[in-house]
Amino acid sequence: MPQIKQDGVKVALVQQSYVFDLVKSKCDGRLDSKSNCIDKGKFSQNLDSKNPTAHLGIGENLESWQKELSKKMKEKTKQAIIEASKNAELILLQELHATQYFCQSEETKYLAFAQDFDENVAFFSTIAKECGVVLVTSLFEQRARGLYHNTAVVFEKDGDIAGKYRKMHIPDDPQFYEKFYFTPGDLGFNPIKTSVGNLGVLVCWDQWFPEAARIMALNGADMLIYPTAIGWFDADCEAEKKRQLEAWQTIQRGHAIANGLPLASINRVGFEPNLQAEGEGIRFFGNSFVCGPQGEILAQASNDKDEILYAFIDYERTKAVRDIWPFFRDRRIEHYQPLLKLYGK
Repeated sequence: MPQIKQDGVKVALVQQSYVFDLVKSKCDGRLDSKSNCIDKGKFSQNLDSKNPTAHLGIGENLESWQKELSKKMKEKTKQAIIEASKNAELILLQELHATQYFCQSEETKYLAFAQDFDENVAFFSTIAKECGVVLVTSLFEQRARGLYHNTAVVFEKDGDIAGKYRKMHIPDDPQFYEKFYFTPGDLGFNPIKTSVGNLGVLVCWDQWFPEAARIMALNGADMLIYPTAIGWFDADCEAEKKRQLEAWQTIQRGHAIANGLPLASINRVGFEPNLQAEGEGIRFFGNSFVCGPQGEILAQASNDKDEILYAFIDYERTKAVRDIWPFFRDRRIEHYQPLLKLYGK
């Protein structure tokens, strides 16, 4: 068992866009694969969005070019981890960072991404060891034929797997059709013990459920971590986008406050088209952030840029805050039985 640091940890959140992008329309800013306003729906395939180097057509074999882009994304992420490791010993990656966000449509062909799980585990294990960091990843796992999970894998500084968490709450909303792909997790809400602390790793949709954060806290988490993929639809009005962003951040800051724990949320950024529906896609809104045990913002990223966000997590503040706000002391657990029911009495 690794010796856990008691004072705190320097953390890096790697916020990234995927390595492909549609040529943007000069007409109205929308993306339309048949519009004369873009380059015939072709993708620019590159590691540096400022220097496109190649194009692939929508009509080509999706599996082959999507696999190629996944490899490029992994290389892009590797370079970001190497850079982040210069200033942090705990590095956090966004949800499903090795692939495009394929859950915008229900297509069995995308299940092929899960076949790379073991290869991805080996890839990121090697990086964690080479960089000497604790690394939180988010990968698509094929557990058995026809059984798939959205799985966070945490690596220790020596590359060993410190633990796994399988996403428990699975959404099914327009362009977030995750129930088609993922079986709910079965590992419970148990912090993963590492040399930088007990990490309460949850995933995206879990962030809307206070029960998940509370159980992680009760089981001894030193911090809460949420790899995430959330964004706007371009058709939404600016007021609605603002409400969604504020709700997303507020609920998580509430978890930090209610449990007296620091929290880090790592989101994707940039537009990703829905390849099965013209003109549709998700504009992942970034805004990755770290907050302290009183919900105070320690660091926050932009809504439209790739960046590495750094913060220092002070574990001693958890005790100080819990001493003045003793929410755990005043819980009335004998009256919480209704929480075990779906609804009502």
